[in-house]
Amino acid sequence: MGVKILIIEDNPQDQKIFQRYLIRAGYAQVLLAANGEEGLALAVKERPQIVVTDTNLPGMDGFEICRRVKAIDGLNARVIVMTGQVDAVDAGKAREHGADDYCVKTSDCAPLIAAVKNLDIPSS
Repeated sequence: MGVKILIIEDNPQDQKIFQRYLIRAGYAQVLLAANGEEGLALAVKERPQIVVTDTNLPGMDGFEICRRVKAIDGLNARVIVMTGQVDAVDAGKAREHGADDYCVKTSDCAPLIAAVKNLDIPSS
């Protein structure tokens, strides 16, 4: 079956880039959501093992999404908080909200792939 990953990102171009790189890295089940509300609904319905969320989203930011994902009863998803602004990454804030890891957005997605692999989620 493999690891199911949910990406919450408001930029459609970035969504497709992240999805393409994760699929190339061997993660065939990559779901996409454009905002926090959509992402939380997908998390409840699809039960991903990993949720990747951008920090800067319309409505609800990535830290709040992280906190809410961690509160979904029985989900047990690991959360990676991601940002496009290096100086805006607040590891302490991410950890306070329950993030398992954080990374910087890059065009080659290397930090994202590394963060996903570092979670060491077994394929089912």
